[in-house]
Amino acid sequence: MDRTSRFSVSNQLLRRLALASLIANVVIVVTGGAVRLTGSGLGCPTWPRCTDDSYVATPEMGIHGAIEFGNRMLSPVLTVIALAGLLAAVRRRPRRQSLVLLSAAVLLGIAAQAVIGGITVWTSLNPSVVGLHFIASIAIITAAYAFWRRIDEPDGPVRSLVPGPLLTLTWLTAAVSAVVVLGGVLVTGSGPHAGDPESPRNGLDPERIAQVHAESVFLLVGLSVALWLALRAVNAPANAIRSAGMLVVVELGQSLIGFVQYFTGLPEVLVGAHMLGSCLVWLATLAVLW
Repeated sequence: MDRTSRFSVSNQLLRRLALASLIANVVIVVTGGAVRLTGSGLGCPTWPRCTDDSYVATPEMGIHGAIEFGNRMLSPVLTVIALAGLLAAVRRRPRRQSLVLLSAAVLLGIAAQAVIGGITVWTSLNPSVVGLHFIASIAIITAAYAFWRRIDEPDGPVRSLVPGPLLTLTWLTAAVSAVVVLGGVLVTGSGPHAGDPESPRNGLDPERIAQVHAESVFLLVGLSVALWLALRAVNAPANAIRSAGMLVVVELGQSLIGFVQYFTGLPEVLVGAHMLGSCLVWLATLAVLW
């Protein structure tokens, strides 16, 4: 056995690292939500230090400092996992450029996300920057998902598994799903749970923007049901039908959480569950698109 093969990485290890990175990037969205929902967004009032004199939270900062600092400490964990994925993609034989590029995109996205997090603190949790922070996480999750799925696929031209009109419907559904995610960011920026009592809001009418968001959700669910029925009608591959059905189920669950939280005064637990649901809806959308 030559040195090249001796130090090569198996698909199984690469797959596990990619999945770990994907899960970790979803987890940090939830923990980031916990920071905001507990009013700990400025628990560490500066960045990259936690205070002007310390890189770590001090006992005087109380629970809010501990929560914010704890969330910050997840970034190095994500970085290590992503770096391991990149090194594994480089060591895989034969080396596949698509896997190297996707794993590198995840790593670079995490680095950029850390900087955006710092800007979020510097701007006292400006809702636009907080929204960008979430959207950056969605972009990283997209790259991590693509990295994970590409491992078991061959290189070469992409071949559509469904007729052209259904492919168009799939892309339209994915586009509306993205609009729904972005709409959720605007709703969040207009409502309570700013992360700190002194943090500004985006100035939008919470009632009106929530209504627009709900209408976009209705459209997404309708398109998703239509896509599922159409895939069944043309005897599309079973995994495509199954993914479309799962998308509908996830959307209905997320819609239920959204309506309950709205009519119960936005309790923190349900808002956190809704943030997790946003990630799951997007992942289900990617699964259908893939």
